[in-house]
Amino acid sequence: MPSTAMIHLRPYQADDLTAVTALFSASIQHLAATHYDAAQRQAWAPSAADLPAWQERLAGLQVLLAHRDGQLAGFIGFNLDGQIDLLFTAPDYARQGVASALYAAAETRMQAAGVSSVFTEASLVAQAFFDRQEFSVQQAQTVARGAVNLPRMLMHKPLEPR
Repeated sequence: MPSTAMIHLRPYQADDLTAVTALFSASIQHLAATHYDAAQRQAWAPSAADLPAWQERLAGLQVLLAHRDGQLAGFIGFNLDGQIDLLFTAPDYARQGVASALYAAAETRMQAAGVSSVFTEASLVAQAFFDRQEFSVQQAQTVARGAVNLPRMLMHKPLEPR
């Protein structure tokens, strides 16, 4: 049953790393199963997260976390150049407005920074979400994770000036 609790957003902190990587892995293993096979999901989100690599990646991004019912429900990582690098929702909170709230907050921050367009390299799972946010597909892409190929879509959205 969907929760009626409010979504609370806050900035990422270094001690959130383990929770963020666990959410990432759970999201891919559960929510991406309709679009990616087991080998692709394992290549994308290995069983043991490379925490130093994640720490470095997140340090280079603006990262917001969403909490609902006292639980980490999702996160977004973006740059003030207009790139949405990461957007993931916990399986228990999928399709409950978490990703929408995270994206809206990131878009607002990017607009305030003068960004005129947003882009992302969306997974096949995330493509429908970004379609609903008025992104358009620019190009189909494939990213290699070891010997495994993962299809994705380069998507773009112009932003209205503030």
